[in-house]
Amino acid sequence: MAADPGRGLIQIRGLAKTYRVRGRQDVEAIADATCDIAQGEFVAVVGPSGCGKTTLLKLLAGLLAPTGGTFLFDGQPLTGPRKDFGIVFQNPVLPAWRSVLDNVLLPIDILRRDRRAYRPRAMQLLKLVNLEGFIDRYPFELSGGMQQRVALCRALIHDPAVLLMDEPFGALDAMTREEMNDELLRIWEATRKTVLFITHSISEAVYLADRVLVLSARPSRLKAELPISLPRPRHLGMRFTGEFSDAVLRIREVLGLKST
Repeated sequence: MAADPGRGLIQIRGLAKTYRVRGRQDVEAIADATCDIAQGEFVAVVGPSGCGKTTLLKLLAGLLAPTGGTFLFDGQPLTGPRKDFGIVFQNPVLPAWRSVLDNVLLPIDILRRDRRAYRPRAMQLLKLVNLEGFIDRYPFELSGGMQQRVALCRALIHDPAVLLMDEPFGALDAMTREEMNDELLRIWEATRKTVLFITHSISEAVYLADRVLVLSARPSRLKAELPISLPRPRHLGMRFTGEFSDAVLRIREVLGLKST
């Protein structure tokens, strides 16, 4: 699928990844990914299980090296992990011995920056997610949703240009997941970060995103880029509108899923 050259903050051209393991057959995870992501855009990625969604995110994060194609950020080739990217995974992965505040400040410690200078920002982020009263608590004292809020604050503490999110709410119960969707949208409205959001949930993708990228089964290719025209700010009631249902149906059709 052709993309408009130069349009995006992130430019992906023919990105491919094959896993090679000695003594075993190669696994081609991604055959061809080509798209742009504009600055401040919220893009969701959906596709069949095992199609390479997480591989795509790890390639963009610089955690894996591609076997083909190119990836540009702000016009420059990506050659490894970037300090101006924030990542949120499905599991919060909060060190048990660090308090909420210390977990949020973990990237600052790793980057060897002055944590005193970042403490006000940490407090601001925790207030944004309604956790300002829990700064001295430890992960075992928090619910799953609260832990993921801490992980989100941690990803934002160093003010990254891009936020990469890999099924961040997949392990949560349905009610908490809906709450976290609204929490994320509220934070995104306040910060306007460029977001790439991986999800198995078509309805979640439609609710959150400006645009949904639909991947094929492995080896994955980009099958479609579908703009979501729901107005912002979004609210739960939009999930029951015809416009929302039509967007979900379009994605299901691209994926070849039955709609009965």
